[in-house]
Amino acid sequence: MRIGIPKEIKVHEYRISLTPDAAAELVHDGHEVMVQTGGGEGVGFADADYVAAGCTIGADADEVFAFGEMIVKVKEPQPVEYARLREDQTLFTYLHLAADKPQAEGLMQSGATCIAYETIVGPRGGLPLLQPMSEVAGRMSVHVGAHCLERNEGGRGMLLGGVPGVAPAKVVILGGGVSGTNAAQMAMGLRADVSIFDISDNRLNELDALYGGRIKTIYSTKQAVAKACIEADLVIGAVLVPGAAAPKLVSREMVKTMKPGAVLVDIAIDQGGCFETSHATTHSDPTFVVDGVVHYCVANMPGAVARTSTFALVKSTLPYMKRLANMGVHEALKADPGFALGLNVADGKITHEAVARDLGLPYAKVDWLG
Repeated sequence: MRIGIPKEIKVHEYRISLTPDAAAELVHDGHEVMVQTGGGEGVGFADADYVAAGCTIGADADEVFAFGEMIVKVKEPQPVEYARLREDQTLFTYLHLAADKPQAEGLMQSGATCIAYETIVGPRGGLPLLQPMSEVAGRMSVHVGAHCLERNEGGRGMLLGGVPGVAPAKVVILGGGVSGTNAAQMAMGLRADVSIFDISDNRLNELDALYGGRIKTIYSTKQAVAKACIEADLVIGAVLVPGAAAPKLVSREMVKTMKPGAVLVDIAIDQGGCFETSHATTHSDPTFVVDGVVHYCVANMPGAVARTSTFALVKSTLPYMKRLANMGVHEALKADPGFALGLNVADGKITHEAVARDLGLPYAKVDWLG
C-alpha cells in the first residue's frame, strides 16, 4: 500500500503521525511511505531520518495526497486538506466530527473512507488510540491550570499546592476516566486539594481504593457540581462520550457564581466542550475570560509537547496502520468489530451512530462490513 504522511497545518500543531522507526516497520512489510518535507521538524526528525528508514520525501501536501492510498494524520483535516481527498483513499486520523459539521460534510463529499482514532474500541474495551493523548492532555491540564492561576495570567494569584500555613488551591476534576485520572495524579503531586466527580459508582470506588484519602471522590449531580464550582479555584473538564458531543456540565449560571480569577480548563473542547461558556482556542491565544473566570480551551493541547505526544501516539496507532496496510482496509475492519467502530465516514455517508445523531445527519450502515 502507498501511505502518505502530510505535514500538520493546524495552528501550532507540531506532531507528526509517523516516526522514522515506525515508518521502517511499514517499509519492511513491503509498503511505500511518502513523508512531506519538513513534516517531522517539529519533533526533531529531519527528512534524512525518513529517507534512511526507506521513505520518499514529498515536496508538498499536494504530492503526498496524490501519492497515498492511505493518508495518516494526527489532527482532523482542515478544509484545504479534505478537499484533496478522493473516493479511492482512506483517511486515518483524529476526526472529532460530532462537534464539526462542516468537516463531516466535507469528508462525505470527498467519498473517502475515514477512520477516526478516537472511536476505535480495543479488545478489552476502552479507547486505545485516544488514551495516549488523553494521558498527555490530563497531565497538561494541571500545568496550564496552575499557570493560568498566576495573577499576571488573570488568575487568582494562587500557588496550586500552597505553602506551610497557607491552604492549597481547590481543584475540581469532572470525569474519572483517563484524562481525569491523570489530571488528579498531577494535581495531587503538586499538593492541591483535589476532588474528582464521576457518574460511575465502580469508577469512584476504584479511585478511592487507588488513592485513599488523598482525593475526594464525589458522585456527579448538577447540584454537586454547582456547589463545587462556587468553592473551586481550578475546574478541569475531562468528560467523554465516545464519538458524541461532550455534555455541558457547567452552565453559564454556574460560571457566574465562581470566584474572580478562578480557572476552567476544558479538555473536552475537541468534542464541543463541557462548559457552556467554552469555545475553542489556540496555543497562540489560549485563554479568554467570561464573568471574571479564565477559560483555557485549546483544541490540540498535546501539540504543545509534540515530541512526547508523537511517540505516545505512534506506539498505539502503528499496529492499526499495519493491519490496514497488510490486510487491506475492508478486511482489517471486518476482522475486528472494535476497529470497525472507528469508521466514521464511508461511501459519502456518516457510518457512526453517535456522530450522526449529534450532527443531525442520517446514519448509514456499511454493506461491506457484513
